[in-house]
Amino acid sequence: MVSSFRSCLALLLTMPSIALSEDTAVLAQGGQVARAQFTSAIENREPVDKVAVLSRPADEIFFFTELRDLQGRTVVHRWRYRGEVVSQVPFDVGGPRWRVFSKKVLEPDEIGEWSVTVVDDTGWPLYVELFRYESGENFAPPSE
Repeated sequence: MVSSFRSCLALLLTMPSIALSEDTAVLAQGGQVARAQFTSAIENREPVDKVAVLSRPADEIFFFTELRDLQGRTVVHRWRYRGEVVSQVPFDVGGPRWRVFSKKVLEPDEIGEWSVTVVDDTGWPLYVELFRYESGENFAPPSE
């Protein structure tokens, strides 16, 4: 577990063009990721909270992104579990300020570290964010 975290951290540190916090906006050929975060829900096209750790029995998580000056381009949310791409959700950016989100329903056996990388239409990573899915201390699955 510590080893995978260190590997992920080393990867992030070798990619200086990726934003590592919500306070850092990344320029991409005139555009940027203004805000991005994991959240438990979206209301009125805005995240309701910020999630870094999700515990079962919760099994649903959203990734919100606010894009600036990327109109006319396509941006992708690339979901990874344990380093492997498990989903890619493309968005056509229609304006100078564009808010998008994608959703992932997590399976009970998908415990561990997850990430979403925001990628532009050239394949360039604009932003990455991590969260951890945990089994939950007191969670007991329903018996059959």
